[in-house]
Amino acid sequence: MKRRDILAAGTAALATPWVHAQSAWPTRGPIRLLCQYPPGGLVDTVARLMAPHLSAALSQSVVVENRAGAGGLIGTEYLSRQPADGYSLLVSHASVHIYATATRKTMPFDPVADFTHMGMLVEAPMLLLVRAQSPYQNLAQYIEAAKTKVLRYGSSGIGSANHLFGELLKIDGQATNHDHVPYQGSAPAMQDLLGGQIDSVFDPVTTNVAQLKAGSLRALAVSTPTRLTALPNIPTFAEQGLPSLIGSQWLGLSAPKNLPAPIAQRLSALIPEILAKPDIAQRLVDIQTLPRRVPVLGDDFTKLIREQITTWTAVAKRAKVEVIV
Repeated sequence: MKRRDILAAGTAALATPWVHAQSAWPTRGPIRLLCQYPPGGLVDTVARLMAPHLSAALSQSVVVENRAGAGGLIGTEYLSRQPADGYSLLVSHASVHIYATATRKTMPFDPVADFTHMGMLVEAPMLLLVRAQSPYQNLAQYIEAAKTKVLRYGSSGIGSANHLFGELLKIDGQATNHDHVPYQGSAPAMQDLLGGQIDSVFDPVTTNVAQLKAGSLRALAVSTPTRLTALPNIPTFAEQGLPSLIGSQWLGLSAPKNLPAPIAQRLSALIPEILAKPDIAQRLVDIQTLPRRVPVLGDDFTKLIREQITTWTAVAKRAKVEVIV
């Protein structure tokens, strides 16, 4: 046997157990599905919807683990440092991977290079909300008022998606007196909105469907390219002259960098299958957090993350928003 044949045979013999291990994954449990936010929120809800279906598809237990703190950074950084073996997964979030990246001077990880991104799970579009008693019936009235007097909008914190949407409205709508009031989360901002201490809040549609239907809130605009089927009376920002205000709070499925390709491909393929399950599909409709009509998976999802980081970093620079920690 020639020397090169001997070397090739030896290399193949060494590689076979590793290749087999990847193709046989998962051989043990549990698989951890990490959430970087506390129980009860959107990320936790979607994770707990996904977990039993992932478990059934992979024939292994999947447990949801919450590692909250620092606006999602703690859990996300923790995941980035785990072994890339398919036993630690993350419900990734645009708040961390896009908006925090766009506004923070430093990040504890690279939102692209330190992860294997398998695909987008769902999107939650943003709403500009006012209380039912507000004098502003539409976006044009709201913007016109902000040109002549101070209107105060609340957000879940400096550098959040809510904050950037408010600043983009100020810039592109020439709403010169649109002033930001940061809160420690959306709940206290919403409380002050309903109490009349502020004029509006930018917030995902997911957490506000019930109040919209009950009539305690009015939505002046939604950040989708076209109107939501389930809430057809809410006009988009784009149709009201602000096409730059298109965006969402998406959730994805990610893992540490260098996840073996066979594992990443298997997980990517499972995403649209699981999201099509009747119980998940109905629950997502109920909370208006929906998958994209055409799934964004694998390299396409990674490309989208890069593009959105570029887009919102430019917005943060225009608005002079920078979080220094």
